[in-house]
Amino acid sequence: MWSSREAFENDACPVREELLGQMYRANENGLPQLVDSVSGDVRAMLALFCYRRAHLQPLALAVAASCDERDLIQAGGRAGSVLYALAHETRRPAISSYSQRKAITLSTAPLASFAPLDQESELELGEGEGPDAAH
Repeated sequence: MWSSREAFENDACPVREELLGQMYRANENGLPQLVDSVSGDVRAMLALFCYRRAHLQPLALAVAASCDERDLIQAGGRAGSVLYALAHETRRPAISSYSQRKAITLSTAPLASFAPLDQESELELGEGEGPDAAH
């Protein structure tokens, strides 16, 4: 198990990937049970780990809402304090806001299209103007 300083500095997930995946996929009824299966200090590190990733921020707030402020501050300093405040300032419970997370989408279109290099050099030089062309 990572210490809080090591996990924060190395940006390593403090729980098994399988557990993180289960939490990410859990609905608002199953998430509290999964979160309760993790100790308070690891839970605080997990909340900070998730908050540094945009697609996991709703999960971070849900986890942070179940943390003691002291654990979050010990694991993340000022960032932990801010995360605690964010998790407790929402008007509705953090768990229900987590269930309305945004889906992640990936582009299927190419980012850019480029002409092949051999065609590009011919276009720049023009036909018959290559280095071997007679003048």
